[in-house]
Amino acid sequence: MALKNLLALVVLLGVVGVSLAKPYGNPIRSHNGHRKPHMQGDLDLDYYRFRCPQVESIVRRVTFQYVSRRPTLAAALLRMHFHDCFVRGCDGSVLLKSPNKDAERDAVPNLTLRGYEVVDAAKSALERKCPGVVSCADVLALVARDAVLVIRGPWWPVPLGRRDGRISRLSEANLPSPFADVKTLKKNFLDKGLNTKDLVVLSGAHTIGVSSCGLISGRIHNFTGRGDFDPAMNPSYVRTLKKRCKPTDVRTPVDMDPGSARKFDSHYFNIVAQKKGLFTSDSTLLDDLETNFYIQTQVLTRGASFNRDFSESMVKLGFVEILTGRQGEIRRRCAFVN
Repeated sequence: MALKNLLALVVLLGVVGVSLAKPYGNPIRSHNGHRKPHMQGDLDLDYYRFRCPQVESIVRRVTFQYVSRRPTLAAALLRMHFHDCFVRGCDGSVLLKSPNKDAERDAVPNLTLRGYEVVDAAKSALERKCPGVVSCADVLALVARDAVLVIRGPWWPVPLGRRDGRISRLSEANLPSPFADVKTLKKNFLDKGLNTKDLVVLSGAHTIGVSSCGLISGRIHNFTGRGDFDPAMNPSYVRTLKKRCKPTDVRTPVDMDPGSARKFDSHYFNIVAQKKGLFTSDSTLLDDLETNFYIQTQVLTRGASFNRDFSESMVKLGFVEILTGRQGEIRRRCAFVN
């Protein structure tokens, strides 16, 4: 009788469209035809269904409260998620503080990260509702997605079940460089199980990016030590940048997608195609056949596939070197190990 009742329940759940779980297979498990142990974990869209069913609505509410008042946080939080995933995987290690200032967040590329308070606020709200259940790694992944949604960017599913890492080292913060060429960038991404399309698609996040004069000074004022500029740049754009960025200016902000920096769209690819990419890592996307083709396609189609492509690549990014099962821990406070 018990078995018959159980079968009846399963049938009923199927009829009303409710699933017991929504497992999400790891899209980067197979990498170059080889299986890498650190890329094997799976996640689940309903991972917290029974222990914290309101996780997504809680995170969404907190994120909206912050980003609606300060829309530039969307780019900052998206960048934080990317920086987290590229060092030790998506394990929340970028959130950890060190009294010796030797954690990931103390590395030079991470000194300009913003938005920690949003992650902390979302985590605190979750701890009040379901203490010790939701990882900081999952919170960051959700916050990044919801922050982009607040500014009317694309939505993507965020499978959950990541665990938090206990290690965060400044020395390991080897992130893709804004000065890198496309060959180096392709290797950076391939090492994480991401392909060339993911590289160019995720570079599109620069549509809402903001940098500073300090990072482009050499490129526009003294590229080879003879007072010249990078020939890969549009000369008229260089003149515009020089008016904004004097040689000794390191602080003035510069939009990475001039003319559309407050809107998440495909305009970034138009800028790169016009040789107005702010960083070498933007301009160099024209040097590779596959990345160049993607850029030209987005320009010609006005970004017809960009939102969908971006969503797919963000899902893949969220699986990079994840900790699952009994690995790591669930931090009570995101800045400190338990």
